[in-house]
Amino acid sequence: MAGEASSGFGPGYGSAEDGGFCVKYRACCHCGAVRYEVCADPVDAKICHCRACQVLHGAPMQWAAIFHKRHVRLVAGAEALRFYNSELDRCERALPCKVRCARCGTLIADEGRRMWLAFPSLFDFGTFPKVPDTFRPTCHIFYAARVIDMDDGLPKWSGHKNESTLL
Repeated sequence: MAGEASSGFGPGYGSAEDGGFCVKYRACCHCGAVRYEVCADPVDAKICHCRACQVLHGAPMQWAAIFHKRHVRLVAGAEALRFYNSELDRCERALPCKVRCARCGTLIADEGRRMWLAFPSLFDFGTFPKVPDTFRPTCHIFYAARVIDMDDGLPKWSGHKNESTLL
């Protein structure tokens, strides 16, 4: 991440020098070492049931809100970021990859080639948190790999949304 301080996470992301970047949401890891801001609503939100998400999150599913990288900027913790590419089984920033805090271990996001898949539970939605409607999931993906059934009325895809069988 050396040489990327002015652009936070790196090329393609929002910049600390961008006067037009109006903060809409703030997120951080458990210990607060890694903090970032977002200037737009998510373009989508989903619940993933793939085996990789189950294992990496230690949970039956993972909830993600998807942002364009240009709407996200790092405000603290570049030195605490660690990356993992599960396809290569390597701790490196080879996209797509998982992003975590090296200090507390919190999974921060999934970094895609063009998108930032943030975990809404890391966002500060106030003292009595009310999750904005734009963060609410629109579907389940990789539902064929689920470990528990979800009766929530959301569409359930066998793989990626709009690219697999609707179950």
